[in-house]
Amino acid sequence: MKATIFLLALSGMLFIVRPGGKSTGAACPAGNVSAQLPDSLELYDPARYRVIPVALYKPKRGIKPGTKLIIFSHGYSGGASPSPEREYRYLTESLASQGYLVASIRHELPTDSLMPTTGIPQVVRHPFWERGSNNILFVIHELAKRYPQIDSTHITLIGHSNGGDMTALFATSYPGLVDKIITLDNRRMALPHTRHPRIYSLRSSDQPADEGVLPTAEEIKKYNMQIVQLSHTRHNEMNDNGTEAQHSEINGYVVRFLNDR
Repeated sequence: MKATIFLLALSGMLFIVRPGGKSTGAACPAGNVSAQLPDSLELYDPARYRVIPVALYKPKRGIKPGTKLIIFSHGYSGGASPSPEREYRYLTESLASQGYLVASIRHELPTDSLMPTTGIPQVVRHPFWERGSNNILFVIHELAKRYPQIDSTHITLIGHSNGGDMTALFATSYPGLVDKIITLDNRRMALPHTRHPRIYSLRSSDQPADEGVLPTAEEIKKYNMQIVQLSHTRHNEMNDNGTEAQHSEINGYVVRFLNDR
């Protein structure tokens, strides 16, 4: 049976909601997840003529007043994945099961050009990060309209690799809109040097960041950042390729960061 599709006109934009539906990607360990299957949203940004697919993971208890929002951005797939917003379920479903509303954004569309592999990354990839940052901004605003009961003052951004670069750029461009950012091995865009938003980063064991991306020891202390080296997790194991033990460690650190005050 085909899923029912609801069309909602909100402030001149189109919402397409497919409740439930089949997810792709690695499943979480049995017994650890009590979140519902994600809704599939297709938001439309009329200013950029752009569709923004979102997998929305809701807490099982529902979206109550004060529910905190997490925006997740996937690593670059180069179009290899048809639904990258439905990957990293070990993390997104776990966070939803703990009461967070998690919006995982698809930043790559079939019509998008491929990200350059030559040239200075901070130059040639910046337009892609900027597009991702604009996606994040649009999703935050539209979800705030759709769910006015969420806590809009304590939003957290999480991103892996290229998604982490987008996250770092967003925090640099809009520091007043988010409470925390957590990057999983962003390697090209420099983390902002600031006390607000709070800055956290998990680093892989195999791929170093470009010069200037990570703060110095003095800057970490000055801005109260937390940069954690994972000794047994490689860059490409932070997505669904990782083991249950690796995913559990990442989840543990992310929850610790979220609870940090």
